[in-house]
Amino acid sequence: MAQLPPGVRFIVLFTRDQWCRAFIFVLTFLLYASFHLSRKPISIVKGELHKHCASPNEVELNSYKEYAIHIQPVKKLSNESQCGWEPFDKNNYKQLLGALDYSFLCAYAVGMYLSGIIGERLPIRYYLTVGMLGSGLFTAMFGLGYFYNIHNLWFYMIAQIANGLVQTTGWPSVVTCIGNWFGKGRRGLIMGIWNSHTSVGNILGSLIAGYWVSTCWGLSFVVPGVIIACLGIVCFLFLIEHPKDLSCACKPSSSSKSNMNGTNKFGVHKPTLNLKETNKLQDPAMQCLLPDRENCTVPLNHNMGVNGEGGTRMSAISFIGALRIPGVIEFSLCLLFAKLVSYTFLFWLPLYITNVEHLDAKRAGDLSTLFDVGGIFGGILAGMISDRLEKRASTCGMMLLLAAPALYMFSAISKMGLEATIVMLLISGALVNGPYALITTAVSADLGTHKSLKGNARALSTVTAIIDGTGSVGAALGPLLAGLISPSGWNNVFYMLMVADACALLFLLRLIRKELQCKMDQTLFKEH
Repeated sequence: MAQLPPGVRFIVLFTRDQWCRAFIFVLTFLLYASFHLSRKPISIVKGELHKHCASPNEVELNSYKEYAIHIQPVKKLSNESQCGWEPFDKNNYKQLLGALDYSFLCAYAVGMYLSGIIGERLPIRYYLTVGMLGSGLFTAMFGLGYFYNIHNLWFYMIAQIANGLVQTTGWPSVVTCIGNWFGKGRRGLIMGIWNSHTSVGNILGSLIAGYWVSTCWGLSFVVPGVIIACLGIVCFLFLIEHPKDLSCACKPSSSSKSNMNGTNKFGVHKPTLNLKETNKLQDPAMQCLLPDRENCTVPLNHNMGVNGEGGTRMSAISFIGALRIPGVIEFSLCLLFAKLVSYTFLFWLPLYITNVEHLDAKRAGDLSTLFDVGGIFGGILAGMISDRLEKRASTCGMMLLLAAPALYMFSAISKMGLEATIVMLLISGALVNGPYALITTAVSADLGTHKSLKGNARALSTVTAIIDGTGSVGAALGPLLAGLISPSGWNNVFYMLMVADACALLFLLRLIRKELQCKMDQTLFKEH
């Protein structure tokens, strides 16, 4: 009998359920990477919307050289001045560019609170598909301003506001989907790897936008818009919201109790558990990170419903009920300041590199991707450490504590040369994006499946939206403050970012103290 080919042996090595989980992992990774891919172009194009003005003598000399060697000057679009693209060619360009960032992020922050509540009540596949198609439309709309020679500030602000609203469909949807498919085992590591889609999307967005930024910046928006719209169609065709939709086996084998206590990375949520099993499944790490509030005697406003088969099901949790889950408020406020720092880098880093290193927009955009490369390693490292220590808040606090001095060093060393800038971009990216990645993924999933919910699996989207929506308030404030502060000097922007990191750490102190206290109690219990 002939031996099976190596490829076939590899395929049959895994079960159908494991292949399904791998497929959902990759698909949701690509879907949300496209969201960040479509957000990145505005930061790359800023250096083209406003250029350093050439002096009249320099312009005259260049024109003479072109005439002398019989080279036809490059034809410029009408109303495109030596200082950039009207209306961003004036001295107040930083305020105008900051207004574009603020309009997008304010719409995103407001829409996020509503998005989770709506997402709990609609099919995820349809909801996410509509959002991706809308995001593709409004991203491309910004770029069409180049081709149709539009110089009205309100046109670009409306495109940003509309894009911010439709992009809120993405995060609650993909986190809910990935939470449905993966259990708590190694959640920090798995979601740390999965969350690298943020940095991958930023890197691809920078490279795609940078390819056309100096020649035809309109394509820097149109091409990412087409990409996210195409992936929206892929979402509609292939996304599976829950294992039960595919009739996958959700019950673990009797010989593998580790699935239910969080040691199997392919564990799937079990629909219902009896009281004895629930007591067994109480994770000590979860009890330390997210302690009960008077043993969770406070009702969380979720009601029982009756399904068509006569069984019971949980209705979607209320907004107030989600806020009353222990730890939601603290992590939400922490993320507000952590995301403020991250999004300031996202929107202003290429322009900062252009001003400090005196590089063109394309090279500055390419160099800024190193911050996201550091963010990939930071997110994975944060997940591994939090799984190892079983302390989510302490891991975030440790990285936030190191991030503030790293930002100060970045502001000082980046002026010394390109090599120093590269090193500090990697280090700062890891320390800034590590806590941000951990809170928006593993912590959100932990809170959304907290035992105080009494098995209500429909709270994950609302909890995720509350945490990320609060963080998005900081994401809106960061670029706005950077636009207002940067005219007084880039050092003041970095001081603002360091204060934000300190505030983020401050909101975690209570949870860190409880984690450390719980660890000491467990140690004393073992000794006796």
